[in-house]
Amino acid sequence: MDSQVPGTASPLSIAAIILSMTILALGNGIIFTYVPYTLARSPETQWAAGFAIAAVAFGGLIGSVIAGPLIRRAGHARLFAASFALVIVSEAIIAIGVNPWAWVLARGIFGAAGNMNFIITQSWINHAASNDWRGKAMSFFYMTYVIGLGFGALLLGQLPEATNIAPVVAIIFCAIAILPVSLTRLPIPPAPASVKVNLRLAWRNSPVALIGILASGALSTSVQSFTPVYAAVNGVSQETIATLMFVMALGLLFVQYPLGALSDRIDRRYVLILTCAIIAVAGFFALGVSFSSFILLLIVFSVLAGSSEAIYSIASAHASDRADPSYFVPLASTLLIAWSISATIVPLGISALTPILGPKTFLFTAILVAIAYAAFTLLRLRQRPPSAEEERDGFEMRSAQVPDATALTQPVSENAGENP
Repeated sequence: MDSQVPGTASPLSIAAIILSMTILALGNGIIFTYVPYTLARSPETQWAAGFAIAAVAFGGLIGSVIAGPLIRRAGHARLFAASFALVIVSEAIIAIGVNPWAWVLARGIFGAAGNMNFIITQSWINHAASNDWRGKAMSFFYMTYVIGLGFGALLLGQLPEATNIAPVVAIIFCAIAILPVSLTRLPIPPAPASVKVNLRLAWRNSPVALIGILASGALSTSVQSFTPVYAAVNGVSQETIATLMFVMALGLLFVQYPLGALSDRIDRRYVLILTCAIIAVAGFFALGVSFSSFILLLIVFSVLAGSSEAIYSIASAHASDRADPSYFVPLASTLLIAWSISATIVPLGISALTPILGPKTFLFTAILVAIAYAAFTLLRLRQRPPSAEEERDGFEMRSAQVPDATALTQPVSENAGENP
């Protein structure tokens, strides 16, 4: 690894980072669907599906907190390799065989390692790209990662069921993903800023943004993570759920982008209310559509997934519009932790209520969260004027599947360095 001035790296080095993470996403897409689907197929292990989903978010919270200190101690390159090793360990635990508590532990390890991967990746991209194309590089990274998740899920449908082939294939993808970065000369960025949580600051900056991030944690885990559980309970084949998860990943891109573009033209709060309305309507349709009407179900769940993810990106943009640049680090830290807490607690609640309310509990949750957040945002419209147009940053595509650590990884000092 070379020490270079920020923004002097070639696009090839950025391509190596993005290629590594896209290959990793293929394996992650397999596991994200395989674990909840497999656990939910058996009545004896159904309870563990929600715990496994919550473990990913909780592990991610831990990874976000410890990434900065570990990078300062070991360096980006070493921690990048170590985090990939932890991902492989988590997938190897899953490959050994179905053991609910072991799988929950494995998903927690994955969550911590995955967030460290993302923070290191964003740190490298922020440092290597110039100001002229840094935002485009980051958006392209998010887009390719989400597409990789979708194709990974689709690949799961081509693998044999009732075997451990799926986690083994995920391990292979993870091992291959280390190669592009390992064989590329990358600049050494400074360590990311430490996580500093300040709820009062986040609330004072924008209550709509803070509550939006909390709502996003609930919506993302409800829709994305519990759909495989819902499919398994309905006796759907692995190939069918793989197709559904792939189409939902496409929905993250094609539904989110027009909503985000609209939020650049009008008060983002109006777009958030519109997005909540779309979630509620799609959720009601999802309650009634069955897997026998598969094409209609694909459309409904794609819209539901895309609009749920749009809450995250639009609320994040709204927070940036309101924030003083000197507060970006504590604000970004607080929003990252808020999302993780919500994404940890809500799946546990859904798991507790599902035996009472049935397998559609996750859809009820999404509808209620959307309606409640829309009502809160409508109330705030009357209490605070919109951001001035000249203060708005342009919308950038984001996904709740990839923690937004951009503010934490902005270079603090041009002369900062570390041992490779």
